[in-house]
Amino acid sequence: MPRDNIERAVKKGTGELEGVSYEEVTYEGYGPSGVAILIQALTDNTNRTVSEVRSTLSKRGGNMGTPGSVAWMFEEKGLITVPSEGTEFDTIFEASVEAGAEDVQESGEHFEIVTDRTELYDVSAALEQANITAEEAKLAQIPTTTVELTELDLAQKILALIEALEDLDDVQDVWANFDVSETVALALEGE
Repeated sequence: MPRDNIERAVKKGTGELEGVSYEEVTYEGYGPSGVAILIQALTDNTNRTVSEVRSTLSKRGGNMGTPGSVAWMFEEKGLITVPSEGTEFDTIFEASVEAGAEDVQESGEHFEIVTDRTELYDVSAALEQANITAEEAKLAQIPTTTVELTELDLAQKILALIEALEDLDDVQDVWANFDVSETVALALEGE
């Protein structure tokens, strides 16, 4: 490879080259068993990113969707994650709902608080006032309908696909509309 190409690539990566602009893109696709997947990326080369996303989906039993094919199954909401260690559900539930949260659920080692997108800041501030430290507060794509996974091997395939998509350099977030049944979740924890 010519030295000029290497130097240009290094400068591009460090932001030293002018004219490099990043663009937010959203890709839609399907995983095994018709699980809808929404992929949000930030890229300076949409051709490279779409190629990587398409390749990852097809190698792992999924396929790329057309714009709008799965986006309608998701709704933008606020999502606050709070570690469950040292905090009681009732305390978090009360503080969250009083501030305008729509839902509070325990999810493993975390509590997940769902808000309207416009209420994210208010609920986050109310938790802070109640001395509850949030691990993360962000806008999220929450599925309006879900596909329940009742088979362990199917759940493993979908989780591997999600992980492979998240490992792509340009991908920022991956959202999917699956729900793992209790028996499958227990089997996954046992691995």
